[in-house]
Amino acid sequence: MQAQDAQAIVSGISAHIQDQGGALSSWYVGITENVDQRLFGDHRVPKKNHWRAYRKAVSSDVARAAEKALLNQGCDGGTGGGDTDAVFVYAYLKTAITNP
Repeated sequence: MQAQDAQAIVSGISAHIQDQGGALSSWYVGITENVDQRLFGDHRVPKKNHWRAYRKAVSSDVARAAEKALLNQGCDGGTGGGDTDAVFVYAYLKTAITNP
């Protein structure tokens, strides 16, 4: 997966959210260094038949900027997670089986 700048990440994830058609507040956004662990382990997002997206940033600072932009648009989540290795920005549709 090719690393992207913040604008490309926000555009890509926003387009995915629009395809789903739900409210931005029903989507959780975060950053991580391990997408599989965070999505499928920590957040319990189903691997099949569930709306989710992620993009790789060129740096953790870029990932944080993209995360903040998505949060400012109305997505759920919070800043301050991850460390300097957190270069993936992820988003998923919250449901009764995800955490949150």
